[in-house]
Amino acid sequence: MEPPLRISSDRISIDVDPRAGGRLAQVRAHGTPILIGREEVPARLRLPDGSPTPTGWGAYPMVPWAGRIRRGRFRFRGEEYELPINFGDHAIHGVGFSSVWTVAVDEPDRVRLDLELPTDERWPFGGHVTHDVSVIDDCVLLRMEVAAGQKAFPVSFGWHPWFRKPSRLEFHPARMYRRDDDGIAIRELMAVPNRPWDDCFINSLPVAVTIDDIELQLTSDCTHWVVFDELPHATCVEPQTGPPDAFNIAPRILEPGQSHEAWFQIQLVDR
Repeated sequence: MEPPLRISSDRISIDVDPRAGGRLAQVRAHGTPILIGREEVPARLRLPDGSPTPTGWGAYPMVPWAGRIRRGRFRFRGEEYELPINFGDHAIHGVGFSSVWTVAVDEPDRVRLDLELPTDERWPFGGHVTHDVSVIDDCVLLRMEVAAGQKAFPVSFGWHPWFRKPSRLEFHPARMYRRDDDGIAIRELMAVPNRPWDDCFINSLPVAVTIDDIELQLTSDCTHWVVFDELPHATCVEPQTGPPDAFNIAPRILEPGQSHEAWFQIQLVDR
């Protein structure tokens, strides 16, 4: 297995693994790891052969959809589509996290990865994704751009970081999507209940987390954030461009040749 690429500043280092879904395999702030690494995945999140489930570690791009698509089914421009089921009864997190990405730029402080989206049963539309990972002094900056090729398609994308369990999470969203009996978001928004959460929220404010005395501020131009904090070893704070099941409840459409870009920043806050 090829080792991840490493980029760094004086304060932060990032291991980027193109072969493991274009993910950040680890981020270290002042030498302290802030993500759940491959070897730290608990038994319940491992496959029968003992390897970690690819959705359970690091920080990976969710593309061309983020979260669940209900039973893998959606309707687009008069046609019914059915995506492969990979999480219970549903299709989850796209195809990027399980794909091998191409390294387009490998510099001391920046890596850019490219992915040609498939045109088969996994995703029939094609398209192209760029994932740009940079470290700038005290922050990690992630940018993702999804572009349509010859076919239009719906899109919803974002990032899924598995943070080591924070001692503090400051998150103040405006509203939350109600979940139905399938545990999937529906169009209805509601007041934010008390934790724990495995939910999608409308949020425009910075999110603060503290991990092993490392204070971080999370910001993004994404207005949808999923927070999953029901496990004892980790908390996921996931900015994304739309809600789970977006193709059915809030689709964004890329016409041929169009693209959409989003960014996510993880900044070290020195005391």
